[in-house]
Amino acid sequence: MDKPQFVYVTYIATTPEKLWTALLNGEITRQYWGHRNVSDWKKGSTWTHQRAWDGSNLVVLVGKVVEIDPPRRLVLSWADPTDANDEARHSRVTFDIEPLSGTVRLTVTHDRLEPDSEMERGITRGWPAVLSSLKTMLETGEPLAGFEWYRPTAKR
Repeated sequence: MDKPQFVYVTYIATTPEKLWTALLNGEITRQYWGHRNVSDWKKGSTWTHQRAWDGSNLVVLVGKVVEIDPPRRLVLSWADPTDANDEARHSRVTFDIEPLSGTVRLTVTHDRLEPDSEMERGITRGWPAVLSSLKTMLETGEPLAGFEWYRPTAKR
């Protein structure tokens, strides 16, 4: 059985360079995502996703930089910290950035997901909110209000 994937496309009134910075700079990701993305952003390097909205800096996701081509493409492996050493349980996220006239098309593809897993359920809910907050921040200077959508919710 093929593993599911989630694809989200949005158009943002910004430059590829500003979008690239917003995806990698931990202080900027903290503003629209409530988490810091932390890495030296070199191919093969590790990256972590650290919870910032409550000040704990708890590592909630880990992975490696699989591919990096600024400011066009970033590919990351993506896993729960408990699965850090089990690459078979890692999913993958690809950020493709394409400049258009005065805007940028951002395509986020999250694939290699375990069917009906907590990760699949979480990213299906999470990516639209995170990317909407990113778009809003880049276009208005302010992310979406509130971090309620970052916090875990009861399984539905």
